[in-house]
Amino acid sequence: MPAASEPGLPRTWRPLGVRVAGIVFGGLLVVVCAAAWFSFDAETRARFTVFQRGTIVFLGLLFFSVGYAMARSRVVAAADRLVVVNGYRRHDYEWAEVVAVHMPPGAPWAVLDLADGTSQPAMGIQGSDGGRARAAVVELRTLIDR
Repeated sequence: MPAASEPGLPRTWRPLGVRVAGIVFGGLLVVVCAAAWFSFDAETRARFTVFQRGTIVFLGLLFFSVGYAMARSRVVAAADRLVVVNGYRRHDYEWAEVVAVHMPPGAPWAVLDLADGTSQPAMGIQGSDGGRARAAVVELRTLIDR
């Protein structure tokens, strides 16, 4: 368990690649859809029903909510606890509850082993971030071992 005076705490890890991809591809999707819509002539736009327009808006909101859930994922190491936010769910663990952290090669994200024998994904440390993710796992492992 980290000491209350541990320098650098609280420490937060967030996925970089997922956030960048969500912003870039989400922005491109909006631009392409807007360009396609405005390239239609007035007669073509008028043929879209309210249900069809609502479906497009619904799918856009669904895409945004999934991207936002991935982007808000994080792992926060505080002096008294470890907070894991995966999408829209938050899990608080006392340091004694967390036994280990690992991320095997090719794994999508880090996994916490808990004292009760279960495991919890930590989507705030994404394997796609490469060396940044490996360094985060080493740093978190050091905090768990204290």
